[in-house]
Amino acid sequence: MYDLIVVGAGPAGATLARLAGARLRTLLVDRRTGACELGPRGAKCCGGLLAPDAQRALAALGLGLPGDALVGPQLFAVRAIDVASGRERHYPRSYLNVDRGRFDAWLRALVPPEVEVRMGVRAVALRDEGTAIAVELWGPRGPCVERARLVVGADGAGSRVRRLAFPRTPEPTTYVAIQEWFEARSADPCYTALFDAAATDFYGWAIPKADRLVIGAALPQGGDAPARFARIVAALEGAGVRHGRTLGREGTLLHRPAPAELLCGGGRVALAGEAAGFVSPSSAEGVSFALRSAAALAEALEPGLDGWFARYRARTAGLRRAIRWKSWKSPALYVPLVRRAILASGVGAMAVGESPRATPARLAALARAPR
Repeated sequence: MYDLIVVGAGPAGATLARLAGARLRTLLVDRRTGACELGPRGAKCCGGLLAPDAQRALAALGLGLPGDALVGPQLFAVRAIDVASGRERHYPRSYLNVDRGRFDAWLRALVPPEVEVRMGVRAVALRDEGTAIAVELWGPRGPCVERARLVVGADGAGSRVRRLAFPRTPEPTTYVAIQEWFEARSADPCYTALFDAAATDFYGWAIPKADRLVIGAALPQGGDAPARFARIVAALEGAGVRHGRTLGREGTLLHRPAPAELLCGGGRVALAGEAAGFVSPSSAEGVSFALRSAAALAEALEPGLDGWFARYRARTAGLRRAIRWKSWKSPALYVPLVRRAILASGVGAMAVGESPRATPARLAALARAPR
């Protein structure tokens, strides 16, 4: 029997296994195969930018990012575009542009050899046996059942562990994220964030990745999501974001939590990262929350598994405060009148020479398009 079964080998699960695996008998499983190909088949559907919060979280863990996890160009500005008003501004912000597949693989490579790692394996059922949790796993060798004193769901938005262990607890508001990879026609060295209330009450993005361009959007769930995504792509084209032929499309679920929707777990099941709801409701940034929640859970487990929940809850108080603050900040980005006033003011913006500008006439035409 294991002390820990960690479901999900992304930043939260791999970090927890690294920090706790030398002390506790640990099994780490992930449904992905671990392929490291840049593009729609290479990793989780993710823009692959490490924001300053994520950089600070890596520093706090004593980690330095290897060069082969980076992909050019490195980005030092956000280009914010509002379709309804036709306004745009550039804001200084420093990101690390990473290959998400290689980033995750690097974190898994740091897991100590004492930890058993199984890739291409899904957790499909949980059963509380009193002194342990039985986990039914499906993988390349067929089904099996493993037992642990504590199961950790680090399996992201739509977490199966969360749904199985806490079926009566509502999940955070969930969006579908769609990304499409294109051949890049030109390198626009900034992170473009596009706001179009006719397509989504969240946002769309464009990020250069070496000789490719990834365009994505967080969209309300529903059958019209592909049409909404097409509108985002067209709006970015109207703003001068050029791309070549498509290389593939990917999608995933994405949480946008309210503070009351966070859930650390209970009993013999803990939750970390986005499975717990730890993700920014204003930007959808999740890597910093994944790393910090994993570190908090590892610290909570140091004295032993008894009493883990109270210690974990106490150590994630700062994460809950951060999400509460970002929930309060969201109206500045997502209430159209407020956003328009901020862009019009130019507060915090910078001048950028010879960068592509939004074409007001084309954006205005998109804003008048049927909804």
